[in-house]
Amino acid sequence: MTASPVSATVDTATGLNSLGFAKSPADTRVVVAMSGGVDSSVVAAELAREGYDVVGVTLQLYDHGAALAKKGACCAGRDIHDARRVAEEMGFPHYVLDYENTFREAVIDEFADSYLAGATPVPCIRCNERVKFRDLLETAKDLDADCMATGHYIQRKMGPRKAELHSAADSNRDQSYFLFSTTQEQLDYLRFPLGHLASKADTRALAAKHGLSVADKPDSQDICFVPNGNYAAVIEKLRPGAGEPGEIVDMEGTVLGQHRGVIHYTIGQRRGLGIGGLETPLYVVKLDPDARRVVVGPKEALSTRTVPLREINWLGDAPLTSRTEWPLAVKVRSTRPPREAILRPISDTEATVELLTPEEGVSPGQACVFYDPDGTRVLGGGWIWRGA
Repeated sequence: MTASPVSATVDTATGLNSLGFAKSPADTRVVVAMSGGVDSSVVAAELAREGYDVVGVTLQLYDHGAALAKKGACCAGRDIHDARRVAEEMGFPHYVLDYENTFREAVIDEFADSYLAGATPVPCIRCNERVKFRDLLETAKDLDADCMATGHYIQRKMGPRKAELHSAADSNRDQSYFLFSTTQEQLDYLRFPLGHLASKADTRALAAKHGLSVADKPDSQDICFVPNGNYAAVIEKLRPGAGEPGEIVDMEGTVLGQHRGVIHYTIGQRRGLGIGGLETPLYVVKLDPDARRVVVGPKEALSTRTVPLREINWLGDAPLTSRTEWPLAVKVRSTRPPREAILRPISDTEATVELLTPEEGVSPGQACVFYDPDGTRVLGGGWIWRGA
């Protein structure tokens, strides 16, 4: 039988309910951030069934009309409809908030500008950091909620000193890479009821148990404002003239061909370069947007051992700068497992990471996320940049 993420009973030993409050579920208000997908819908349904005072909130992040015709995105118009329908089915209030301007300023504009600067941004992290866990969280407090719950696959555990962030039990669904910038203050307020589940199948089983209309809804695949994964088309629309052509050169500066715009390329890319006929496969090793050049080289040129970081969010118990070195495990891409590394702080927000085993395709604009090398705890992370 599938385990429920929450329990309505108050723990007799601690006097706390399943969300960590010393009162009954009926007296505990929780705002659930509802995307319209199965994960957040299950969180809302389970909490409502267990007797919590649930309020569902969905953010309209970009043009509702255009969204209605788009599949596979987390914030489309049909998703707003699906979230509202789940609220109706489970009998709790639901609100839709217009965050289009905030989303554009905080996420979309930076996404476009980062690509123009030759970086490879991760807009989902910025959305969590600047919209969901900042503005929406403040809205939850305005609604007098005791906490805010989301459908993210990550765990919040109470440690000996404070609330801690931990990887999800299901490593295939773990979203810790995208939530590294969650601050301690936010973590104190947030709850992640799905983080301990063994698989997505358990989530869908819970949705079916509640008879939710979204039980079989496919997972979103694309960034919500990037139809069909075509980043370049979105950037050209936002920044006309961004796709100016230029030269493809090797590491010595020899011109090998022409490209159709730096925004079409990412670090580590091999296919679609249009410079076939060479004996050794070449990869994109650097983007130079100022010179409108794409620099290519052999695979070994992608290997990186030293990674400069800034905008660090540190969740460790001791201050980041209290030590000159921190032995950690780090992820430099969401799809890669954590690897051994040494973190060397420069300030409270800057550091250098030394990868004990070189990684390929480390790109400015991506995140480097820190993990306890001996456990599942997430210790924060920072943004990769070019450095000096």
